[in-house]
Amino acid sequence: MKKRREVTLEQLNAWNKNTLGEHLGMEYTEIGDDYLIGRMPVDHRTHQPMGLLHGGASVALAETLGSVAATMFLDLEKQYCVGLEINANHIKSVRSGFVYGKATAVHVGRKTQVWEIRITSEAGDLVCISRITMAVLDRVK
Repeated sequence: MKKRREVTLEQLNAWNKNTLGEHLGMEYTEIGDDYLIGRMPVDHRTHQPMGLLHGGASVALAETLGSVAATMFLDLEKQYCVGLEINANHIKSVRSGFVYGKATAVHVGRKTQVWEIRITSEAGDLVCISRITMAVLDRVK
């Protein structure tokens, strides 16, 4: 697997400024060699009308974690990533607190990356499992 470039939680969290991630209260909490962990509150910003975590909010967390994790493996002066496909299975509902997502690399290639994102409740229950495929694109100079 390619080596992840050095990046800090402070840098990643700064990327959230003025984004959907900031609006939904997402924050990155841990960086590993082949994974990224973050959390998102389950509150009025992320609820659906029945007071449960909205499935779209789970997918937003999954896409955000997968995209940022993929970006950690790129030279940002030469490349960037965009999502090609994402899927999600919603397993269990959550009404409050936080959900935690862990994006783990499945494949980090030259032109594509695949990441699995497992979202769990504060109690550790699996809430959603997702997989995202990223396209790695060259910057035009």
